[in-house]
Amino acid sequence: MSDHLNHECGIAVVRLRKPLEYFQDRYGDSLWGFRKLFLLMEKQHNRGHDGVGIGCAKLNMPKGQPYIFRRRDAAKDSLASLFRSELKRVNKMARKGIVKLDDPVLLKRKFDYAGEILMGHLRYGTSGEFNSGSCHPYLRRSNWPTRTLMVMGNFNMTNSCQLNQQLIERGQHPVFGTDTQTVQEEIGFHLDEAHTDIYRRMRDEGVPGQEIPDRISEELDVVKVVGESAEAWDGGYAICGVIGNGDVFVLRDPHGIRPCHRLITDEVIAYASERVPLMTVFEASQDEVEELEPGVVASIKSDGTMHEGRFAPKVDYRPCSFERIYFSRGNDPGIYQERKAMGSALTQQIVESIDGNFDKAVFAFVPNTAETAYYGLMEGLRQYRREEVRSNILEASKKGELSEELLDKLIMRNWPRGEKVAHKDVKMRTFISQEKGRAQLVSHVYDITYGIVGEDDVLVVLDDSIVRATTTPRVVAMLRRAGATEVHMRITSPPITHPCFYGVDMASRAELIAAHQSVEEIRQHIDADTLGYLSVEGTMEATRQ
Repeated sequence: MSDHLNHECGIAVVRLRKPLEYFQDRYGDSLWGFRKLFLLMEKQHNRGHDGVGIGCAKLNMPKGQPYIFRRRDAAKDSLASLFRSELKRVNKMARKGIVKLDDPVLLKRKFDYAGEILMGHLRYGTSGEFNSGSCHPYLRRSNWPTRTLMVMGNFNMTNSCQLNQQLIERGQHPVFGTDTQTVQEEIGFHLDEAHTDIYRRMRDEGVPGQEIPDRISEELDVVKVVGESAEAWDGGYAICGVIGNGDVFVLRDPHGIRPCHRLITDEVIAYASERVPLMTVFEASQDEVEELEPGVVASIKSDGTMHEGRFAPKVDYRPCSFERIYFSRGNDPGIYQERKAMGSALTQQIVESIDGNFDKAVFAFVPNTAETAYYGLMEGLRQYRREEVRSNILEASKKGELSEELLDKLIMRNWPRGEKVAHKDVKMRTFISQEKGRAQLVSHVYDITYGIVGEDDVLVVLDDSIVRATTTPRVVAMLRRAGATEVHMRITSPPITHPCFYGVDMASRAELIAAHQSVEEIRQHIDADTLGYLSVEGTMEATRQ
């Protein structure tokens, strides 16, 4: 993708179903859950590079001991540096004799992230001001664990203004900021209401004060609390959180716009934005990982019991198309096949753009997310040529004109040729710069393989989208410097004519080039010899595979 997309994040939840002693005995690692959280986040690094946050809630901590923790970081390489610094800290504590790495009881008491409930969040910075305060999770503390709340998510609420107004009309005083604060305040309000109702009933029944917290924890209906909070939300979201008593919740928007997957084993219950990280990190099969159903709240009580409840009626399933086309990791089995199908669906229009002359055509892709679609395109082109060769052979055979020379011409020549023409430095990201900086950085982000494209060659390049077309013209210019006489661009998604505020939040409509220019005008703008997109119908067909 030549232009950046905003508002996509990654979530990770690790809820251990066994005490830390179990993991020390079985794996020799009391911090097994903490390390799994890191791996789960690292495998979703594609979903956020600019900032991370982690949280931990500990079960059954003695009164007077802290039980919930959070750390956020927006520094460069924040994911690795955050976990590295925490591991350095615990190792330093071990050297000083404060903890023993093989003593889970002492670790739980002394090290912040030696707990049963661990959460992580990765995000992009999509506004001018971005620091650790913008990172999830958000934490609301109270001296009542059942009113303490930590929330994070992958979401964009389209009605944040109305939600804030609702808080004001209720008598609250929200400090306007992000929609994350709005979500947290709404859940917090319903949590307070439920907590207060249970507390007053217990008090009036004469339950001793020291027993009330445990009774509240037992009776707290997390599914009901979170479900009531979500009734007014309009947006695409996958949100998770933990209450201070250890109750975990995860919910997904009714249309299933944002992805959320779950794995349940004897040892752990884990949630993530993508399926493959769960499969890889926990060595699970595809069948063991399921999607959280849209419009449903799932909860794990502090005692480990699981509950689910629907907070919205079933509606049409409308997952974000760019999750499939661009954002998700391409090694997910479903997404991999869909992207290949998208590339294959462009076969006929590409053949027409080069007049069926494969002899001088070189096929390539603009890394890195279009690579899988490129493999599908190459399969489609080879299938086209096989069918063409077969037809020509049969026709020549009927006419008695079949010869060795003809076979050489049909089979040995004019065959689809793929090359790695463009290389992308994944360490350099143009989207983090201002517009001027982005333009200057493009030539450094992409490198060209010189010498493989001849001066008579035609270069056909696959990309997954054009959003604003600010960097694409420079990419095309670089491809021409590789030596091609023609550059034909093909896009594995339809033209983006409207912003999406529910899924991947793109630029405003004024910035979307396809909203104001025809395909021919865009072709001229990027200086390609031809430009073609996959149709909406083609995209829908590919994602039904």
